[in-house]
Amino acid sequence: MTKYFSNISKIAFEGAGSKDPLSFKYYDKTALVDGKSMADHFRFTVCYWHTFRGQGGDPFGPGTRDFAWLKNSDPMQQAHDTMDAAFEFKTKLGIDYWAFHDRDIAPEGNSIDDSIAKLNTIVDYAKQKQDETGIQLLWGTANLFSNPRFAHGAATNPDFNVVCHGAAQVKAALDATVKLGGANYVFWGGREGYDTLLNTDMTQEGNNFAQFLRMSRDYAREIGFTGQLLIEPKPMEPTKHQYDFDSATTLGFLLKHGLQDDFKLNIESNHATLAGHSACHDLQVASNAGKLGSIDANRGDPQNGWDTDQFPTDLYEATQIMLILLKQDGIGAGGVNFDAKVRRGSTDLADLFYGHIGGMDTFARGLIAADKIIKDGVFADMVSKRYASYASSNGKAFAEGNLSLTDLVKLGKEAGEPKQTSGQQELYEIIVNDYLK
Repeated sequence: MTKYFSNISKIAFEGAGSKDPLSFKYYDKTALVDGKSMADHFRFTVCYWHTFRGQGGDPFGPGTRDFAWLKNSDPMQQAHDTMDAAFEFKTKLGIDYWAFHDRDIAPEGNSIDDSIAKLNTIVDYAKQKQDETGIQLLWGTANLFSNPRFAHGAATNPDFNVVCHGAAQVKAALDATVKLGGANYVFWGGREGYDTLLNTDMTQEGNNFAQFLRMSRDYAREIGFTGQLLIEPKPMEPTKHQYDFDSATTLGFLLKHGLQDDFKLNIESNHATLAGHSACHDLQVASNAGKLGSIDANRGDPQNGWDTDQFPTDLYEATQIMLILLKQDGIGAGGVNFDAKVRRGSTDLADLFYGHIGGMDTFARGLIAADKIIKDGVFADMVSKRYASYASSNGKAFAEGNLSLTDLVKLGKEAGEPKQTSGQQELYEIIVNDYLK
């Protein structure tokens, strides 16, 4: 087997004092935090599409990275070579999971049957690599957005024949996920939306989307898939109006169509910011509903209004994300998938490692800080005091539904003008800063 990263040794934990950029400063996978190893807290994942298939191309120019594993002119041999590179990379990084789209790992064929046959061949090879390395599949999914047939969506396409082609891919990808022992399956509706209402029947498309998910759920359970079914919200780009805009919209859609018990959410940070939220907002909304299933970790550039998919480096945000995860007792069967790519000008193979190392260390520092914040109880006490008026007397009676609107008016008159109280946002923020050491 070709060694694509022969000049890079296995990445080791060396601690905060290390000056070696090819080492972990904070992520020690065996270190226990709140009774669980860091590896178990995060279940870090390397995505296939950006890291091994993305060559740095953009709308203004071709790719800048010349990957050796993408050189073979035979698409199937190229797929085998890429699988070799992917598992070598993950082994050296010390990552325990991976994730893929069907078209990432196998080329599309000349027909549905040919495409499925090619996918099955590569899935068999991936199973060998998993068995050799112990690396597991976090989730699989189907690419229902790249092929021109999906220009107007897949499950929501106005052409029923396109829906059938999408179903063929999802069926095959679910089969592959089960064969590889995947813990989750993700539905990302990259083009499930519309650009103008002038040619769109939103009711039809919404109902079709729900029906497609319903049929996919039934097939997944039929073939013995017991893992999580996840939907990944995205507000725009490439479609102007996405039906799975954000956490709240997607949860409302699931509730409307009676699918709330069957699906959880895979939240991508950069998607949340494109929706005008913070990543923590969408994560908290999903968590509050008991539907936060997994995370795609990245960040956007605030000076760009599109999905830049940069590696996460914001310690403040990472700490807030870990506060959410710790309070919901972890990520469960999900994980933290780096849906991130190195910049177009980052052309060395080592850059792939630098991006992931930086992201993993960022989350490790966030975990350490969040754990200390929770254990010290400072925020819990402050928030409890802020909402103390609902813990007893009339406030408690209101919260429990034992007062009427008329009762509230009477009580307001008796109490008079409320005293102004500070939300102390700046105090909360500097407290977080104090824990980022």
